[in-house]
Amino acid sequence: QLCSRMPSGPSGAVIPVGQHLPPHAGNSEQLLQWQATAPTMWEGEVHRRSFLPTTVRLYNKDLTADHTYTDKHTHFEAFFEDASHYDESLTFQDMNLSRPILKAITTMSFKQPTPIQKACVPIGLMGKDICACAATGTGKTAAFMLPVLERLLYKPKQAQVTRVLVLVPTRELGIQVHTVARQLAQFTNITTCLAVGGLDLKSQEAALRAGPDVLIATPGRLIDHLHNTPSFELSQIEILILDEADRMLDEYFEEQMKEIIRMCSYQRQTMLFSATMSEEVKDLASVSLKQPVRVFVNSNTDVAPYLRQEFIRIRPAREGDREAIVAALLTRTFQDHVMLFTQTKKQAHRMHILLGLMGLKVGELHGNLSQTQRLESLRRFKDEQIDILVATDVAARGLDIEGVKTVINFTMPNTVKHYVHRVGRTARAGKVGRSVSLVGETERKMLKEIVKKAKTAVKARVLPQEVILKFRDLIEKLEKDVYAVMKLEKEEREMAHSEAQINSAQRKLTQKADEKQPPRTWFQTNEERKKDLTKALQDFDLALRGKKKRVQFLKEGKKKELTAEERSQFEILKSQMYAERAAKRERKPKRARAMPDDEPEERGEATKQKSMFDKELTNTSRKALKQYRAGPSFEDKKRLGLSTKKGGRFKSKAK
Repeated sequence: QLCSRMPSGPSGAVIPVGQHLPPHAGNSEQLLQWQATAPTMWEGEVHRRSFLPTTVRLYNKDLTADHTYTDKHTHFEAFFEDASHYDESLTFQDMNLSRPILKAITTMSFKQPTPIQKACVPIGLMGKDICACAATGTGKTAAFMLPVLERLLYKPKQAQVTRVLVLVPTRELGIQVHTVARQLAQFTNITTCLAVGGLDLKSQEAALRAGPDVLIATPGRLIDHLHNTPSFELSQIEILILDEADRMLDEYFEEQMKEIIRMCSYQRQTMLFSATMSEEVKDLASVSLKQPVRVFVNSNTDVAPYLRQEFIRIRPAREGDREAIVAALLTRTFQDHVMLFTQTKKQAHRMHILLGLMGLKVGELHGNLSQTQRLESLRRFKDEQIDILVATDVAARGLDIEGVKTVINFTMPNTVKHYVHRVGRTARAGKVGRSVSLVGETERKMLKEIVKKAKTAVKARVLPQEVILKFRDLIEKLEKDVYAVMKLEKEEREMAHSEAQINSAQRKLTQKADEKQPPRTWFQTNEERKKDLTKALQDFDLALRGKKKRVQFLKEGKKKELTAEERSQFEILKSQMYAERAAKRERKPKRARAMPDDEPEERGEATKQKSMFDKELTNTSRKALKQYRAGPSFEDKKRLGLSTKKGGRFKSKAK
C-alpha cells in the first residue's frame, strides 16, 4: 500500500494515498481487480498539462512486478513537465534561501522576484533539470544562480573541486554573469572563477588548480584548459548551466559542446536558459536532460513588454541611403544612450569612423578588437562617456547595459530570434525603450513576421527626402577622411604585427631547451578542423549559389572603394546567407520525441484528418478488431461484388 511516486492534482497538490488506493488492498488479486475498475483521476476535466504522465505504482509483498496505472489524458513517457504557471505572491523570503544569500539580495536592491525567478528558483532547489525561456531583461542570471548557490551552501564540498559549470557564448556575457555570481555569493565562502578568451591564461590556470566552486566559461577557452591545464577536469560537475542555450547549440559551437558534455559527469543537474529556444535545444533536452521541467514564462519570440518598435522603409533604388538615414537619426533625434547594430565588423568600424568625424561621441564593439579594447568600449558606454555604441551581434545577447534608450538596426538581422535579442538591449527590467529598424524590399518577409507576433502597435517612421540627401552629401565629403583613417590604422596594425613577431623570435632565441613549453593541444586534429572549414565553404557556396559567385563576392569585398549601395548589399547578403543555412538545417528530418509543440494550434483551424492508414493502424476498438478478423474489407467486398451496405441482417426497433 505504498506509493513510490504520488500523482499531482491539477493545481500541483499531492493527492492523498487513500483517495485512489482501496482500503482492502490486501492481496495481489484484489489490487489488480481494483486497478482494472478504478475511476479515472479528475474525471470530467481535461488536465491542463495533458502531456504529463500520472503514475501510481502499487507495491505488495505478494506482487512480483509493479503495476502502472495511467490516467486517460496522458502518455507513458514524456520528456517535459510544465511549470510555466507559478505562484504570483512568492517573495525571496518564501523561497527557503539561506540568510547570506538573502542579505546579498537586499544589498543588490532586489525587491521582488521576477516571473522567471518565481518559476525557476523553487524547481532549481529541488535539483530538477530545467529548460527555461523568458523575455530579455527579466533576470534569468539570478534565476539560475540563486538555486545553485543555495545548493552549494546546503551541501558543503568534501574536496577542492569545481562543482558548477556555467557556459556562455561571449566573453562580455561571461564577465557579466561572473560579476552577478560574485555579488550574490559575497557573504558566503563560495569561490567563483572566470575562464574566457582574451584574458590572461596563466592566472586562469592558477585559479582552476585551486578548484573554485563555480566556473563561468566560454566553450573554446574551457576546452583549451581541459586539454592543457593539469589536474583540471569536469568529472565532479554537479550542475551544468547553458546560458543563451540556443546560441550555445548552434552550428558554430556544436562540436565544442559535444566535447564538453561528453567530459561532464553523467549524474548532474542541467539547466538551459534563453530568450529564444530552437530545435537544437529541444534535441539536447530530449537526449541529455533527465525528465526536465519546461518553464516558458514568455513565448519563444516575445520582445520586451514596454518596447516601442519602429521601422523605416528603404525603397528599392535607395539602398545606399542607409548610412545617411542612420547619421540623420543619430544627430537629429536619438542623441544619447543608443546602440547601433550592423551585420559585419567592417561596416561597424566604418560607421564608428564616420560618426566620429561628424563630431559624435561614439565607440565600437566587435570581434576585430582586442579583449581590452572591447571591455574599454563597454565600460565607457556604461559610464556615459560615449553616447553611441556601434556593435555587431557579439553584443546582442545577454548584455545588461543600464539606461539604453534606443536600439537601431542598420539592416534587419539574420532571423526573428536575432532581432528579439538585439532589441532586448533596451526596455529591460520593466523600463521603456525604442527600437528603429531599416527595412529594404528583400527584408519585408521578416518585417511581416515581426508585425504578426507584436503585442503592441508597430510604427512606421518617415524621414524627409531633403534631410537624407543633405546627409548623403555630407558622407560623400567625408569619404576621403574615412579612407585616410582606415589606411593609417592598417599601417599601425602591420607595425604592431611585425613587432610581435620580432619579440616572439627573440624569446625563442633566449630560451633554454629545458625551459621550452610543450605546444598547446586541441580536441580536434588539423584534418578535422579542415573538414569543418570545407563544410562551412560548401554552405557558403550554397548561399551564394555557386563557387564562381563566391570568388566574385570575395573579390568585390576586397575592392578599395565600394559605393554605399554595394556596402548595403553586402550587409543584406550576409544575413541572407545565414537564413539560407538555417533553412537548410530546418529541412533536415527532425528527431522524433515525446514533447509538445511550443505554439498552440490556432482556434477555428480545422484539425488535420487522419489518413485511413493511420486509422487502421491505431484503432484498437473491439468493433474494429472484430471487423478485421471477420471477413473481407470494404475494398475486397467491392471487388468480389458482395454487399457493401453497413449494418447486419436485423433492423433496429428505432428504425
